[in-house]
Amino acid sequence: MEYRKLPHGEERISILGIGTSTLGQAGEKEIAATMELALEKGINYFDLAAGDAAVFIPFGRVLSGCREKAYLQVHFGADYRSGKYGWTTNLDAIKRSVDWQLKALQTDYIDFGFLHCLDELEDLEKSKGTLEYILRLQKEGIVHHIGMSSHTPEVVQKALDLKVLDMLMFSINPAYDYRHGEYAIGSAGERMALYRRCAAEGVGISVMKAFSGGQLLDGKTSPFGSPLTAYQCIQYALDKPGVLTVLPGVRDRAELTNLLGFLSASPEEKDYSIIGTFTPKEITGACVYCNHCQPCPAGLNVGLINKYYDLSNAGDGLARDHYAHLEKHASDCVQCGHCDARCPFHVAQSNRMTEISAYFGY
Repeated sequence: MEYRKLPHGEERISILGIGTSTLGQAGEKEIAATMELALEKGINYFDLAAGDAAVFIPFGRVLSGCREKAYLQVHFGADYRSGKYGWTTNLDAIKRSVDWQLKALQTDYIDFGFLHCLDELEDLEKSKGTLEYILRLQKEGIVHHIGMSSHTPEVVQKALDLKVLDMLMFSINPAYDYRHGEYAIGSAGERMALYRRCAAEGVGISVMKAFSGGQLLDGKTSPFGSPLTAYQCIQYALDKPGVLTVLPGVRDRAELTNLLGFLSASPEEKDYSIIGTFTPKEITGACVYCNHCQPCPAGLNVGLINKYYDLSNAGDGLARDHYAHLEKHASDCVQCGHCDARCPFHVAQSNRMTEISAYFGY
């Protein structure tokens, strides 16, 4: 397993996590067995915006002797007291639901306390009391980090202005980024700007809906008319600035085992550059760091050079240092045109290397 460090903390989070939207259908024994397998294979990040209440008690039993092995993402606004998922901004209902979740999970602390599913500016305004409650729990040591889940870049930008978030749960996949699909909110540029701001300000991203609810995996339902694989979708999300972990929903151990295959998959199996053949014209000309232009004859890591340049422009103070420690820099480009010819997004990379070299000075 590969791990990425939480910028606002010491936690090292597995790049593959578990979503629980459908796991509750498996039954208590299979839920517990799936959780045990995940921990055994090094997965340590679990989202608890579950489809129903069934996952909480089995999770609590599995974690009763090894709570320190898991980071739990608990949502303040997801209500399970009826046994089924419900959404609420009522603070009293939220308090009762969180108390119930803590008891079911057999824990006295929450790793990541999330403002849940705030997709409209009005939702964020209504959640002021909830945020104050989470901040109080953080001072008491019950909540370790504060996060938020949303599908809307504008709402997240407003939340980031509050300077309290350590983590964001956001929907990232090619369909949403290129405005195809139910939650395709915001232009490609707006969404990438959000990822870069998160990276610049040290807010980690946990990715939901990496497969667009499964639509991207089937040519009949993919909005592009062509299917992608799960591994391509996961790699696409992991390559975005700020992303720490991807949280696919799994129904059982079999699906979890298939998911874990990503760790041993070849670069070719993870290569998502095919999306360059069916993305809209608005996204062409923008580097998405896919590195399909590799290998560079001059030895440049074109994707990372582009990423550090974009992050530095977005205000990431560490990006310049990361760029400095690359083995090859933009100034080493020999202008052979290899990357220009291979880029599926039609980026004039040779011109961009000149621009980046001038920006950094080498």
